[in-house]
This record gives sequence, C-alpha cells and structure tokens, in this order.
Amino acid sequence: MIPGLAALLRRAAEHAITYRDSVDAAPPPNTPAEALLAFDLPTPETGLPAQQAIDDLVTRATPGIRAMTGPRFFGWVIGASHPVGVAADWLTSAWGQNAGNHVAAPAAAAAETVAARWLLDILDLPRTASIGFVTGATAANHVGLAAARGAVLRRVGWDPDANGLFGAPPIDVIIGDDAHTTVFSALQFLGLGHDRVIRVATDDQGRMLPAAFAAAIAGRQGPMIVIVQAGQLNTGAFDPIQDIMPLARAHGAWVHVDGAFGLWARACPRLAPLAAGYEAADSWATDGHKWLQTPYDCGYAIVRDADAHRKAMTIAASYLPAAAETERDPTHYVPELSRRARGFATWAMIRHLGREGIAAMVDRHCQIARFIARDLAAEPGIRIVNDVVLNQVIVQFGSGPEADRLTAETIARIQSDGVLFAGGARWRGHWVMRLSVISGPTIQADAAAVCQAIRSAWGAVRGRNLPSG
Repeated sequence: MIPGLAALLRRAAEHAITYRDSVDAAPPPNTPAEALLAFDLPTPETGLPAQQAIDDLVTRATPGIRAMTGPRFFGWVIGASHPVGVAADWLTSAWGQNAGNHVAAPAAAAAETVAARWLLDILDLPRTASIGFVTGATAANHVGLAAARGAVLRRVGWDPDANGLFGAPPIDVIIGDDAHTTVFSALQFLGLGHDRVIRVATDDQGRMLPAAFAAAIAGRQGPMIVIVQAGQLNTGAFDPIQDIMPLARAHGAWVHVDGAFGLWARACPRLAPLAAGYEAADSWATDGHKWLQTPYDCGYAIVRDADAHRKAMTIAASYLPAAAETERDPTHYVPELSRRARGFATWAMIRHLGREGIAAMVDRHCQIARFIARDLAAEPGIRIVNDVVLNQVIVQFGSGPEADRLTAETIARIQSDGVLFAGGARWRGHWVMRLSVISGPTIQADAAAVCQAIRSAWGAVRGRNLPSG
C-alpha cells in the first residue's frame, strides 16, 4: 500500500461526511471576491504533506460552498448529488478508469452498456437507440445535433464528416423562440450558427405555436432539423409534439429533443402524458445530474439511428483495440477519448432507486411545486406567472411598473435570509423569481418552510415600500 493512502482517503471522507451532515444548516456562502481571496496564494515553491493539503483545501473552500445538495436549493434545475451517486463517484475516482475504450476499461464499458439499456427502458424510448455518456445536456445536445447534421446531409449526397461544411447544401434549423441557450450554443459549435435559424413564435408558456410552426416549415425542402423542447427552462412547458411531428416527418426533418429535465416526466406514470409522442423523435438530450441525482458531469445523448451516432462521434486509431460486432465501444458515442467513467454512478443510482423510486421522486417534486404555487398565490401581491405543469414555478412580486424592482428586492432578501436559495430570470420582459423543485432531499415538509420564508421576505420588502404617513 502507498504510505499514508488509507489515512488520506479517510480524512477526505471525514470532511465530506461532516459537510453532508451539516448541509441543511449551512449559511449563505462568501461572495465570489471573498472566495477568491481565500484561495489566492503565491505559486507554491514547496509542497505540503498530503493530509495538510486536503485540510487546507477544506478550510479555504468551505466558506464559499453553497448548499446545492440541501433540500431547499431551488436556484437552477439541478439535482443534489445523491449519496449513492457520490459514493459511486468516489469509487470512480479511486479506480481511475479511462472510459475511452472497452478493452482498456471493461467494467466501465459494461456499466455504461447496461445503464444505457436501463435508461431506455425507464424513459420508454426506442430500445435500439444508442446512448453516449457525456458531461451534461449541453454536450448531449451537441452530440444529438452532430448526428442530425451528418444524417440529413448524407441523405442529399454530402458527407460532412469527411468534407466539412464548405460547399455543403444548407440545413434549415427550425426552433422555438424560447429554446434553451445551450441548444443555440450547440448549433454554433457545429457550424450551423446560433442566429441562422428559423425561429417559431411561442405562447405565454414558451411552447411553440402549432400554426406558427406550420407556417415556418411550409414550402421548405432539403436538409432540415427541427428542435423541440421537453420542459421549458422557466415554465416547465412542453412543445406540442403531436402537432409538430407529422409536419416534420412530411418534410423529411430530423427531430431533436432538448429534454434536459422534462424528458424524465416519461419515467413517472402520472406525468408521462406530458411527454407523450416524444418517443417518435430522432434524438434526445437529457441529464443524469438533474432528476436521476447523479453527481455532476453526467448527461445522456440518445440517438435513434445508432449508425448516424457512431458516424458523428467515432474516434479511431491504430493503438485503440477495435470493437467486435457484439461489443459496445464507449468512444463511438461521445466527443472525448479520455474521460471519466460516468456509467458507474448512473448504474448505481438506477440500481438504488429503481423504476419505482425514480417515478416517486419525480412525482413528489412536481406535487411540491404545485403546493408552493397554490400557497404563494394566496398571498396578496404575489403572482404565479406560469401554469405549473411540472416542477418549475415562476413568481412575480408586486404589480405595475414597480414589479421588476420589488421582485429583485425580494429575491435579494430571500438569498440574504438563507432559508432557501432562489434566483431570478427575465421572462416576457419582466423579472421573475424561479423555483426549480428537483433536489433529491426535498420533501413535502420543506414546502411549508419555503413558503413561509418567501412570504416573510416579501412582507419585509413590501413594508419598506409602503407610503409613509
């Protein structure tokens, strides 16, 4: 054994356990400037002993750690890194497997192979689809759209993987006005342009309007990609796939789904109707570090046409062992060669929760979101802006020209009070507060405390803004 290895790893585990045991009571973190000051040392000329280096890291980092793994973090649509996933991720780091090849890392490849099969079953997507284990939905959108780009151009006799896009037939990309910014980034990275798209008008929930989509696609011919959204970032709404799909198919379009969190509605029998019809798409992007509660650096790029997926992503070299027909080579489905073995945490989380546990968690979070919305809507001066169909609640404080300022002040007060964390966003030209109920530890008992803290913050802001006298 390496001298001091056991003591070092135990020390790190003790720090981690201490943090997780106290996360519910963690105060608001230091500001970014304060956090930087804590770490900002001259370049070390000599090193520290191993345990001392870890202790120093913890001392400097802890005041700047936000309680994202706690039950009352609602700032973004991110999970809480479930302890089972964290434990599997610790082992992943300790095992140090480069998941880039099935021969070099057979257990890592096997975990991905089986976890991919489980994911397709739980999400009820085509069982012959391929899955790439990527960093998150941003990369998953990139991979799915790379497969789309190659497939639609090959249909008209152009191989973009061999010849690039110089002189290639143009691709029409049709997308909703309220698509997530990461989809536009993927289009940029792929040479399709984030502005060179055909944007479709949306309704007050961010869903593409069927008539507007029909007008956008009418008369178009040639290579085409349609991008739909399962779970709008602010409202949780779903694009009307039942209206979109027949038109897209009639025009030969590849349909890609950005389903970073909304696709998980398909795992819950009560909510699955929201995402009915999305199984007919050609590719899907979703996150493990959202509703599956894996640690970060875990997303899934799912493609119906596995051959198109492999053509877009395969990395080959003479020193890399080739896969037999019956073997799954992980490098054929992702843009990286050297990478983390993400399949271990995914396998462990599904093994732990099972189909029933995943469904129950998704259902619980959506029920909590509806409870919060009903409770807050009863408070004078608070307005729920969206139809709460999933786990997203967007809130406005006050009314008229002062609403933006009052909403921003209330968000700031909530953040400083520290009972929960929520952030703001622009929606339809106005500031709103976003609540994303997706943290694994969040249960119904947290909802009452959250509502009380929000009402209290709003009461303080409203009291300061009442006319004097």
